[in-house]
Amino acid sequence: MAIAIDNAAFSDALVILGAAGLVIPAFARFRVSPVIGFILVGMLVGPAGLGSLVPHIPWLYYITISDPESIAPFAEFGIVLLLFSIGLELSFRRLWALRRQVFVIGAAELIGSAALIGIALHVMGQPWAGAIGLGLAVALSSTALVLPLVGTTSPVGRGAFAMLLFEDLALVPIIFALGAMAPTASDQGWAGIAGVALRGGITVAVMYLGGRFVLPRLFAQAARTKSPELFLAASLLVVIVASVATTAAGLSPIVGALLAGLLIAETEYHSEVEVITAPFKGLALGVFLITVGMSLDLRLIAANWPSLLAAVVGVVAVKTIVTYLLLRVSQARRGVAAETGLLMGSPSETTLIVLATAAQAQIIQPSTAAFWQTVTAIGLTITPLLALAGRTISRRIETRDLPGDMARDEDGPRTVIIGFGRVGQMVADLLAVHGHAYIAVEADIDAVTEGRRNGYAVLFGDVARAELVDRLALPQARALVLTMDDPVLTVRLTRRIRATAPDLPIVARARDAAHAAELYRAGVTDAVPETLESSLQLSEAVLVDLGVAMGPVIASIHEKRDEMRQTIRRKAALEREPRIRRVRRKSEVG
Repeated sequence: MAIAIDNAAFSDALVILGAAGLVIPAFARFRVSPVIGFILVGMLVGPAGLGSLVPHIPWLYYITISDPESIAPFAEFGIVLLLFSIGLELSFRRLWALRRQVFVIGAAELIGSAALIGIALHVMGQPWAGAIGLGLAVALSSTALVLPLVGTTSPVGRGAFAMLLFEDLALVPIIFALGAMAPTASDQGWAGIAGVALRGGITVAVMYLGGRFVLPRLFAQAARTKSPELFLAASLLVVIVASVATTAAGLSPIVGALLAGLLIAETEYHSEVEVITAPFKGLALGVFLITVGMSLDLRLIAANWPSLLAAVVGVVAVKTIVTYLLLRVSQARRGVAAETGLLMGSPSETTLIVLATAAQAQIIQPSTAAFWQTVTAIGLTITPLLALAGRTISRRIETRDLPGDMARDEDGPRTVIIGFGRVGQMVADLLAVHGHAYIAVEADIDAVTEGRRNGYAVLFGDVARAELVDRLALPQARALVLTMDDPVLTVRLTRRIRATAPDLPIVARARDAAHAAELYRAGVTDAVPETLESSLQLSEAVLVDLGVAMGPVIASIHEKRDEMRQTIRRKAALEREPRIRRVRRKSEVG
């Protein structure tokens, strides 16, 4: 059956796919989160944007979204897949380790923020029932935006995930509680909450026990077929069945998706499932962000900007302060607490659900619900900006909290290590074993803090800034070791340092032989290609396992390493010679 090209669903699908194809590469080119791009696309192609001009300019119909309600289910599916992927990154053991953060800090953050906001709204004239409903609604934070920005493994991500998980679990009880607070409600509302808790607990227990036995067998059969399509179908089937089961029990579908991810994470198939479902998650999440942009009407915002600005700033400020104080009480670092607080400051996509429930229960007026829906849309839009501000503030706080400049603690020349990841830490360990003084520089504040806690001499700083490089007094150093995993910066830094320290030994980490040759041309003393070293280590292991004596093996490995380094050096010299001749020729012509 042919589909007419002027069909609304077909046209909207083309707009969404076109937006995904343009937004992601364009914003990735400028290293900006595509979250902002999708929201801006929603504002542009939605009913309040170019869509409002369709009656006057008919051809705009083909590049605008004419039926926003039709794409809402896909947006919800994106959130479900997001929670599923988060579950894949976790495990029940890790979740159990977070129980205090989830049920103590998470509960305190939600209740504390809702109470302060509710009291403020009541003072401003909102009845108690409406103030409580609004407080609970805007106290929620966005799982769909926060976790993709910070992940779940960093200190900020762990704290945010714990609070977001509690909010997701509390969503359904909040909705039932608002229904129980309706003017026409009876005690049946509170009985409904107890019933949901019982049914939900039984459903989760059954899914846990059944999943432990069924899922390994299901994915084993799918893997044996060696069909990616069947494996994808099995993955989506698990997500949908789990979401439907928790929805039928009265819980949120995202709880079922998270549980499905946790169950698959316990199997050996979790990596394949994560990879094969990633495109669907990214596209569906993009649809959700487009719907957020479509809910923003710039004309309405311009007409009410003072009250909207006050509401957004007030909500973000209250939630940031509450989150910061709770994390500080739980012994989190000041920078981590500040960044997490700002990240959790804006409302959530689930805020819209709670607002609709409160309006339906008649505890807030429809106009009030519409106002706070706009506040929520604005809050979701500025979430990436809050994340950027949080990282900047956190870096400044952590830098100020670090002890004095360790670059001045050592007497005499020392080796400088730039980059303190796994490679830089190994170099520092070996230098310390042989009694050589060193100082390391790293731009990741968490790596700096952890390194200092473990006794390493490591500074926080960004070597892309020329003033930091000057402070390291490299002409007086014994040697410089570049271990960063950034080929362009490594070459640029080598040229800059070689110009001021012509006799300094510079040893650099290279990705491959071509990168090593470029580093030699830039002026390094030695370049160590990762591919060369891994192949030499592999050859050494093979020869030893074949029974060759260790002495001859080590000698041949050293000989091969020297041969490859000389080859790379000669290649670099040959490629540099024509350049020198071209420069001389230009100067002679000039």
